[in-house]
Amino acid sequence: MLELQQEHKLEHAPTLNTVLMVEDVLKNMNESVITIAELKRRLPRQVNHNTLKVILEYLELSNKILVTIRGITWIHNPNPNLRKAIAEGLEL
Repeated sequence: MLELQQEHKLEHAPTLNTVLMVEDVLKNMNESVITIAELKRRLPRQVNHNTLKVILEYLELSNKILVTIRGITWIHNPNPNLRKAIAEGLEL
């Protein structure tokens, strides 16, 4: 997180509530991919664009989302069985 702050010299540092709000919208979306514009429309309150970029970068670095040309995809899966299968290399 220090790298993010130093790298961006944040004018609009995200609060924990804002990070959780963005995370909740992404985690609970019905689609597999969402654009930044659509994400902004679905947020319960407006978020500064630069602040949103910092939040998305943080979520990507923490392996919760994947940002591609097509949009943003939620990839985090806390299922312990999945983690075990990945760790042990089991075929599903």
